[in-house]
Amino acid sequence: MEKITAIRGFKDILPEDAAVFTRIESVARDVFQSFGFREIRIPIIEKTDLFRRSIGETTDIVEKEMYTFTDRDHELITLRPEATASVIRAYIEHNMSANHPVTKLFTIGPMFRRERPQKGRFRQFNQIDVELFGEDLPQYDTEVIFMLMHFLNRVGLADVQLEINSLGCPACRPQFSKSVIDFLKGSENNLCPDCQRRIHTNPLRVFDCKMEACAGIIGKAPNILEFLCPDCHAHFEQVQSGLKDLNTPYTINARMVRGLDYYTRTAFEVKTSDLGAQNAVAGGGRYNGLVNELGGPDVPGIGFAVGFERLVSCLPSTEHSPFHTDIFFAALGEKAQKLAFEWIHRLRVNRVSAEMDYADKSLKAQLKKADKLNSSFTLILGDKEIETEQFILRNMKTKDQEVLPLEGLLESLMKRIKER
Repeated sequence: MEKITAIRGFKDILPEDAAVFTRIESVARDVFQSFGFREIRIPIIEKTDLFRRSIGETTDIVEKEMYTFTDRDHELITLRPEATASVIRAYIEHNMSANHPVTKLFTIGPMFRRERPQKGRFRQFNQIDVELFGEDLPQYDTEVIFMLMHFLNRVGLADVQLEINSLGCPACRPQFSKSVIDFLKGSENNLCPDCQRRIHTNPLRVFDCKMEACAGIIGKAPNILEFLCPDCHAHFEQVQSGLKDLNTPYTINARMVRGLDYYTRTAFEVKTSDLGAQNAVAGGGRYNGLVNELGGPDVPGIGFAVGFERLVSCLPSTEHSPFHTDIFFAALGEKAQKLAFEWIHRLRVNRVSAEMDYADKSLKAQLKKADKLNSSFTLILGDKEIETEQFILRNMKTKDQEVLPLEGLLESLMKRIKER
């Protein structure tokens, strides 16, 4: 019978990587909560219109990549391709702005996009998503960016570069869009089919194109920073000043537009050389009109997302530590098996990882299993040990052995494990 394998682009997170995921999640919660952010958990399925209205009808995500289905009630539903829209939907639906004028939220979980799988990129992928609602002050932009860089440093990601840009606002962006269209006139036939279409639907999307032919043309296009209105210019200058005050290095990338339509003013990406062409491990920006467009109050917002799989692939290999057990019980005989079964469960409820072999195999086989479980210690017990109330504790690393009495045995074991 043919075996069933995972769907292309969907990846099992095996125990070794799951341990790294857990550590990253723990660091994220610790860092974000120290900055005043609270965790929210949102559904993985939403109404399709939520993403069409937020991400934009003409983006690649909506046009090509969303997993969209019709449910039994003939309503279009979509597996979430990103988290910002879902967090905003929850923010509006539960009237969170009423209780917290500045609302800081984060969420962790899977996203879904049907795109070409490649290094660090999957069709089901996991993200850390951070959102801040309520103020347009540049200090909040600086705070969010600084928090992201601090988080990446805490998890051990080295050799990263922060790039920032300003995408302007509804007052100044239309003039820039017109200048891009004017610049590209006459070059349409030299652009890829997607960019030819984007000129008429969403001209700023051409800056997202990865085709070499397009990049050569677009590289000479107008610079958005030259079109910023006075307010957007002042805002961007203050963001830069704040990053300098916090000793956070950055470079300005005037060609960065990000992949979603809702961004305004500050946009940023964190890149690494470990991922090839798809080199962004995190990114985000400000989206001042999106909450209102989705039916909520007219409040500004800013946020970012970090891709788990990309982040894990960039961490040192030492991060992927082997499975570890504190103590293994090598029980020989029926009485020893019964006693060991009781003891391992008493240790487990005291937060000690303990294992044994229920099959009552030979001592040699059980010691071999203890090695496979990467156990720190093995307690050897058989009929003789039970009768004399003296048990052999073996250090699996040094191979040293000592004899422990029955009285206070579990307490002695826990003490040694904690001292290890």
